Amino acid sequence: MFADRAGWDLTPNALTQRLAALRAAGADIIDLTESNPTHCSFSYPPEMLAPLADPASLCYEPSPKGLLTARESICRYYAEQRGVTVEPEQVVLTASSSEAYSWIFRMLANPGDRVLAPQPSYPLFSYLAGLNDVQLDPYPLVYGDGWRVDPDRLRAAVQPDTRAIIAVSPNNPTGSLLSVDDLEVMQKLGRSNALALICDEVFADYLYPESSRRFRSAASQSDMLTFTLGGISKSLGLPQMKLGWIVVTGPKSLRDDALARLEVIADTYLSVSTPVQRALFRWMEQRQTIQQQILQRALDNRRYLIERTEASGVCRVLHADGGWYAVLHAPDVSDEERFCLDLLDRDHILLHPGYFFDFPTNGFLVLSLLLPLELFQDGANRLLVHCR
Repeated sequence: MFADRAGWDLTPNALTQRLAALRAAGADIIDLTESNPTHCSFSYPPEMLAPLADPASLCYEPSPKGLLTARESICRYYAEQRGVTVEPEQVVLTASSSEAYSWIFRMLANPGDRVLAPQPSYPLFSYLAGLNDVQLDPYPLVYGDGWRVDPDRLRAAVQPDTRAIIAVSPNNPTGSLLSVDDLEVMQKLGRSNALALICDEVFADYLYPESSRRFRSAASQSDMLTFTLGGISKSLGLPQMKLGWIVVTGPKSLRDDALARLEVIADTYLSVSTPVQRALFRWMEQRQTIQQQILQRALDNRRYLIERTEASGVCRVLHADGGWYAVLHAPDVSDEERFCLDLLDRDHILLHPGYFFDFPTNGFLVLSLLLPLELFQDGANRLLVHCR
């Protein structure tokens, strides 16, 4: 009845089942995995919804790449926030970064072709690859003074039917940035193996001040066919408004060919709503108001977590350069799922086990930094007591 690509095991995992049972029983859960900014008491400008009432939105004038005014807003964003020059013709609007991945996979890869993705990283990649009949191959991030790409193992992962490399900068959940050296390795691989780079920069507005690694954007380079992804889900804390984008760069002939093909795909779906596109200009003007709140919350919660873990000595917060997640390394935790189930049962704290993100060994725990400070501190303190 169903296609192989939809042949998932739909049985909820043990953590999901336990959480549902506790909530059904009325338990008050502190969700340290909460990554939805609209659930975390941020203050959005009261006039945020006003642009959606623009009467011009009642007129439907479909543009495959997206309305010019919206694409110009994204170009201004790159100029002002990243110091990168992008032309409107290089921008294609999508409803989300997930849709952007799907379009790019469909354009680059035949069924069974391969795409490289970092590990550990976002678990959604395996679903996106499967739905688009693409084989996902990992290349490892290794931890030293932070998470880094291993150039030799990246090269070894390339096969004759590999079509693209995915990079996430900052990575979700490790918070690691793509470095200039990483990019050079990927460019050489791209030139010698006809590979494209898909660089997901949705968290790039949330870099930590102490980060020593600053990389403007993959959209600044032109040596390799590159698709740079962004979106207002993170940049404006508005996941419900459903607008993302692809910036296409690289050698001119390849870039223009890719843009033409993406335009056909975009014209087939026309998935981005007109009111949201028309509102984007005014929303982007207010982005600092939202971004500063989110970044300060992440920094305050991360600082508290580091102080408490250093004092406890039972685990440590791993180095990160940005994003709104923290990774704990608790070497005595040999069974992450059992640890998280016990924490949920005894203390009503929800936490992600590291295996959700394909960490290389046991003992990794992932939590969001978005909760209001008092609630986050309560949850973090209960977590550390449980670790002890």
